[in-house]
Amino acid sequence: MKILVCISHVPDTTSKINFTESDTKFDTNGVQFVINPNDEFGLTRAMWFKEKQGASVTVVNVGTADTEPTLRKALAIGADAAVRINTVAKDGISVAKELTQIVKDGSYDLVIAGRESIDYNGGMVPGMLAGLTNANFVNNCISLEIEGTTVTAIREIDGGKETVNTSLPLVIGGQKGLVEESDLRIPNMRGIMMARKKPLTVVEPIGAAASNNAVKFEKPAEKGAVKLVASDNIDELINLLHNEAKVI
Repeated sequence: MKILVCISHVPDTTSKINFTESDTKFDTNGVQFVINPNDEFGLTRAMWFKEKQGASVTVVNVGTADTEPTLRKALAIGADAAVRINTVAKDGISVAKELTQIVKDGSYDLVIAGRESIDYNGGMVPGMLAGLTNANFVNNCISLEIEGTTVTAIREIDGGKETVNTSLPLVIGGQKGLVEESDLRIPNMRGIMMARKKPLTVVEPIGAAASNNAVKFEKPAEKGAVKLVASDNIDELINLLHNEAKVI
């Protein structure tokens, strides 16, 4: 089984976010980048298929050279090879089209993507990729078992979970539950050294055009000052809730 894991290069959630050029560009200065958490769950599950079923695992990213450390980390975790599509990730549809070419050229049986990235939270790429490659699709996937070409998956739905039986080729949008956080792997020294020798192929983009663009970024408004009320001053609390907060 050939597995392709889509990897997004995203800011660590602890990084301080700023914008430049009149709030039209994201300022990367001082920002630590990591593997998108939903993608990391998928990569860890792919490692299980590699170790238990002899699958081959390739990771892919749409991005410029500054994303290569993230791909190298994925190789250190255990992926066999990496591919970088040499273009800026513009929007969901252009990324999906660029990935489609890789999927078709590599004849992958299973494509694991995160259900969304934590930077833009678009949640569009996995479904678009499945449509463009004529593959089956399971989103919000929290469990995945494969026997031959037969697939049993569990996905989260409103109010519960749903078990789905399908077949390869398949694209999934994975998330926490596909593996648990305790199962995530930290690259060890041996993995880091081996990653240096694994192939990281850079391919030129097909030139998929973006369908939208970001005009301006805005940070959430700062929270107002907090008013503290003594625990025995119920009248003042009611007054504030009624006249200032206007919630009662």
